[in-house]
This record gives sequence, C-alpha cells and structure tokens, in this order.
Amino acid sequence: MYHFSKPMKRETNQMIFGIRAVIEAIHSGKELESLFIQRGLSGELLKELKVLIKDQGITYQQVPVEKLDRITKKNHQGVIGVISPITYHKIEDVIPHVYEIGQVPLILILDGITDVRNFGAIARTAACAGVHAIVVPSKGSAEINPDAIKTSAGALYKIPICRHEHLLSVVKFMQESGLQIVACTEKTKESIYTPDFTAPTAIVMGAEDIGISDNIIRNADLLTRIPMFGEIESLNVSVSAGVIIYEAIRQRFK
Repeated sequence: MYHFSKPMKRETNQMIFGIRAVIEAIHSGKELESLFIQRGLSGELLKELKVLIKDQGITYQQVPVEKLDRITKKNHQGVIGVISPITYHKIEDVIPHVYEIGQVPLILILDGITDVRNFGAIARTAACAGVHAIVVPSKGSAEINPDAIKTSAGALYKIPICRHEHLLSVVKFMQESGLQIVACTEKTKESIYTPDFTAPTAIVMGAEDIGISDNIIRNADLLTRIPMFGEIESLNVSVSAGVIIYEAIRQRFK
C-alpha cells in the first residue's frame, strides 16, 4: 500500500456551532463529517453558507430544531457541523498515482455500510492487505468517529478514504481507468474464486440488510458470492470483506 505525502489529521470529531463558525471552518480547509441545518431556517448568512457548501460538494441534513437542541445546549443558531478526524481523498487522484508507482490497483467500494464498527473492521483488514483506497458515498455511510477509528486500530489514518456523492459515477470512472468492478452479492451463482483478481480491480461490498444498490449491480463487470455450506446463510459484512480481499491477495501473491 502507498501513502500520500499529505498527512492525515489525528484529531477527534469536533463540533462547531453557528452559521459563521461553519463558514469559517470550510474556508480554512476543514472537512465536515456531517452538517445539520435547522429546517425552515432562512437569512442572508444561511444563503452564503448554502452557496459555499454547494460549491464544495458538501452534503447536509435538514433537521428539526429539537434534534439540534439534543446535540448541544449551546447557541447553535440552527447550524451544527462536525469536523472530520481524517482528510478525505478523491479517487481521481488515487488511481493515477497507483499506476504511476507501478502497482496494480485494488480498491474497495462500500455501498451503504452504516455500522461504524463494521466500517472500522473493514478498514483494518483493507489496510493490512494493502488495499489502495476505500470509497464511500457522501450520504448513507458510517460516520468516521472515534468508535470507527478505534475499531480500525488506527487504519483509518493510514488508508486513503475517498468520499463521493455518486458511487455510480465512481464506478464508471474506474471502468474507464481500466479497473474491473467485482460486486460481492448473493444475486449470483459465481463464486469469489472465479474472477481474475490479478487485474486492476474494485471490489464492492453492500449493506447487510439490502446489499449493493441495483444500479451498481447492473453496471458491475462481475457478480460473485462467497460459498456457504452451513445452516447459517450469511456472514457479517466485515468478515465477508476480509474473505474476498484475501482471495484477491492470494491470487496476487502467487
């Protein structure tokens, strides 16, 4: 696995309150893990914030004031931001770099993994196996917080995490960059021992309850599943990720 020269931030999640404070944080280069804006809030300063977050591609949630009041007793002015403890990367930067250093890309896409401990465990396995990056959606993904970092044994500081708004666009970019998209799903009879993982590859893992999104399933190059022989018909997603990642490593190690 390679590392960017840009250092990873090693701070815990820090909350910031108020419209002006969030605007200044964004201008100073801080990355927001999450952003909550009071439903029905208005005003010129809020318009300025919304223009900024649109330009920066930052997602946010509109929530009732009661939720903001539960988060903090401070004067939040209808806006609360949570600063990310890590620095996010762009997959458009990662893949060319991997090729440039003479390595074969192995990327992990997590589609809808919302449990922070599962996410942390997957990141730990990915870092140990030399996966080049993990891609997650901007919405509907586990928050990177102290629990996730602890479960990852610090791996979330070491492996590039790429957060993108549209996973399908990322999939198509990877395909154009020469990667095969291998989706791990129960919607196939092909086993994980079928694909040639020595080729540039992105492995997709889905949420335990609903699996991988249909649009990604339709656009994947290969569908594959982990063989099951016992009475229990499914594995925890972090275990499943470890199984398929290390099948890829086994093939590459040979």
